[in-house]
Amino acid sequence: MGDAVDLILEQWARERPDLDCSPMGVIGRITQLQREVYLAQRETFSRHGLDAPSFDVLAALRRAGPPYQLTPTELMRTALVTSGAITQRLDRLEEKGLITRERSEADGRAVVVTLTDAGRQALDAALPDHLETERRLLTGLPDTDREKLAELLRRLLVALGRVPQRP
Repeated sequence: MGDAVDLILEQWARERPDLDCSPMGVIGRITQLQREVYLAQRETFSRHGLDAPSFDVLAALRRAGPPYQLTPTELMRTALVTSGAITQRLDRLEEKGLITRERSEADGRAVVVTLTDAGRQALDAALPDHLETERRLLTGLPDTDREKLAELLRRLLVALGRVPQRP
């Protein structure tokens, strides 16, 4: 069974047989999958009044455990975004009452971001729907293939230096 990327590879093989176009097979499919994931997540999160960046922040705070607090720097590292991007996300979430930002009691110069009860409820309501969306996206693969794919993607990301290796 072929796909659109197979057709592209066949065309390049015909037109430029001197080039190894096999990287297009991987990158082209990752790009297509990225779009499918983006569209599915956008639809899921919108049902809960969220978007992917907001969900990421709320999820990071929720995973931190009680009292559901992180610094903006910790959130920035978790989300792998710039300080400007995290500030915009926090501004939007604070306006919605899903987080608060206050000076740290331990260090008055530092700011701590806290998940509010409303933020926790929003995240807890969206999470099962999000997981079901991800399950649906992966239904074409048996569990063993999912595990293999997850391992291959992990190895690629670590090799690219984009993901800190866990101790």
